[in-house]
Amino acid sequence: MATLTPIFSAAELRTAQEFINQSNNVVILTHMSPDGDAMGSSLAMRHFLEAQGKHVSVIVPNAFPDFLAWLPKADEDIIYESRRAEADALLEQADLVICTDFNEPKRIGSLGDKLLSLTCRKMMIDHHLHPSDFPDLTLSYPASPSTCELVYRLITRLSPITDTRSSITEEIATCIYTGMMTDTGNFSFNSNYPEMYQIVGELVSLGVNKDEIYNRVFNAYSADRMRLMGYCLYQKMRIFPEHHTALIYLSRKELYRFNFQSGDAEGIVNLPLQIKDIHYSCFMREDKVNPTEVALAGGSKTKIKISLRSQGNRPVNVFAKDIFGGGGHANASGGEYYGPLPEAVQRFLDNYQDYFVL
Repeated sequence: MATLTPIFSAAELRTAQEFINQSNNVVILTHMSPDGDAMGSSLAMRHFLEAQGKHVSVIVPNAFPDFLAWLPKADEDIIYESRRAEADALLEQADLVICTDFNEPKRIGSLGDKLLSLTCRKMMIDHHLHPSDFPDLTLSYPASPSTCELVYRLITRLSPITDTRSSITEEIATCIYTGMMTDTGNFSFNSNYPEMYQIVGELVSLGVNKDEIYNRVFNAYSADRMRLMGYCLYQKMRIFPEHHTALIYLSRKELYRFNFQSGDAEGIVNLPLQIKDIHYSCFMREDKVNPTEVALAGGSKTKIKISLRSQGNRPVNVFAKDIFGGGGHANASGGEYYGPLPEAVQRFLDNYQDYFVL
């Protein structure tokens, strides 16, 4: 087992173990538009807890991408948007709710209101800045590149058996590796972190086929998705060379033209960073407000999803927080804007020069 620097205190670990020992019905929640880290961390915790005899359900606010559907037990996730009554019933029966990969209730839409109304114990496992104070136990470590890494660290510390092979099954290892890989862009950002590679080595020794996982995630796109990428680069990419910045934005009409499916926009924000001297990239796409976001939308029927990426010592998380009420990591952040796409674009253009500097 990898020897890692402890990041959770003894008191936090005791409390986490107590919460688990005293629970029978556990619900795990993760954020809207679940990505690899959200899916991997929630499913890894599910496998770990089920091995201890717990009844565990994973609820996601809305649909996850097809390229993550192969993850062990992903097909059993309950999508709140389409199975709300069933999900509410499970939450009301829960004696422990575990929140993975999100730091505040608004990141799960109207499911957040349901979460806050519950009287059962709540535990958060997350790596984003500024965690909210709603949980009874917060296991937060923003320096970590992924929540999946935190789940690995937690599981190996909670296991009564110190042999990693007894606590981390191949299914758990696969889920954890997938989240670590995707939240670092296949280890291309937020990844200059030696202990992360100790964990990766351990996961591979436990049976993870990293090459197969890469192919399932990054080489499983549709022809429509490839055409969409070409359209973004040829027709929609704007370059601002004096600020080493690129911007791509897509309307719903443009997305429908390419038969857009959940996950098809994954990675588009990274493409401009392959251009010499482009250090900042922003990608916006228009979406409709789904039923779980009505309260957040303030009457708007349109939501703009905003992704931001950067290279080196050039943070984008402050811009995401100040301009779009979002956040994230220094080189990988995001936010939302409830309103028309042209307004969101103009908001970007009015402010980026004050933040994107060398």
